[in-house]
Amino acid sequence: MTWLIFAFLNALFESLKDVFSKKGLRYCDEYLVSWALWFFADLVLLPSLFFMPIPELNARFWWALAIGGTLNSICAVLYIKAIKLSDLSITLPIVTFTPIFLFITSPLIVGEFPSAIDFVGVMAIVTGAYFLNLKQRSLGYLAPFRALMAEKGPRLMLVVAFLWSIAANFDKVGLENSSPLFWVISLFSFISVALFPLVVYKSRNFTGKLRRGWRSLALMGLAFAIAVSCQMQAVSMTLVVQAIAIKRTSVLMGVLWGALFFKEKGITERFLGASIMILGVVVMSLF
Repeated sequence: MTWLIFAFLNALFESLKDVFSKKGLRYCDEYLVSWALWFFADLVLLPSLFFMPIPELNARFWWALAIGGTLNSICAVLYIKAIKLSDLSITLPIVTFTPIFLFITSPLIVGEFPSAIDFVGVMAIVTGAYFLNLKQRSLGYLAPFRALMAEKGPRLMLVVAFLWSIAANFDKVGLENSSPLFWVISLFSFISVALFPLVVYKSRNFTGKLRRGWRSLALMGLAFAIAVSCQMQAVSMTLVVQAIAIKRTSVLMGVLWGALFFKEKGITERFLGASIMILGVVVMSLF
């Protein structure tokens, strides 16, 4: 059961990455934080290239890197902007909508089709999203959904979940035409380079902001690099779906960190809602 330890460490460091991201936003804008996440994580992972064989790369790899890297670059900015605008406890659970969007994107891109049990998971995810704003129920049956979408953070995270559902398919193409660690390093490097001009253009005095917030940003990148490394260890020891199902518990941890570090309110219903959403992901992953 060593894989289970790595899978939980993956979830833990994934959630800590979000905490350090939120803290970094106290000193830096979302563009600098978005770039720093991938840049510092890439610095940690790049030395691995000296200890691994470089795979033969074909056109499918480069196309996957170009498309997947571009989509992930857009998601990088939107993700950080979402957690800047709204509480962690209400924005992070929205990423569990990605499997729902995969129902549409996977058949079109890689020819994979969902099973009947997947629809049970979808219903659990939607039910969990309803519970995230259950306190609005007195205003009408659809009030929790309206309240959720009234917040800019969850709306942006929903866009991220959709774009990730597309990017995940290109991740698979990239992995199949290289190797897991090489793909991750290539993707991180692409995003770091792609976002840098945006940081220079949009982030005023970004060098000064970087000096003030570099500790949180470096810890954010380190946590992200450790999370990815643990995920790859877990995936190498068990089924991918099992490792990813455990990884999604980072959402629950993020809700708890929101209450502990940022004094966010309404944690009870948000934790319940996030738990139901995670259950939906587990059903879709393991059955």
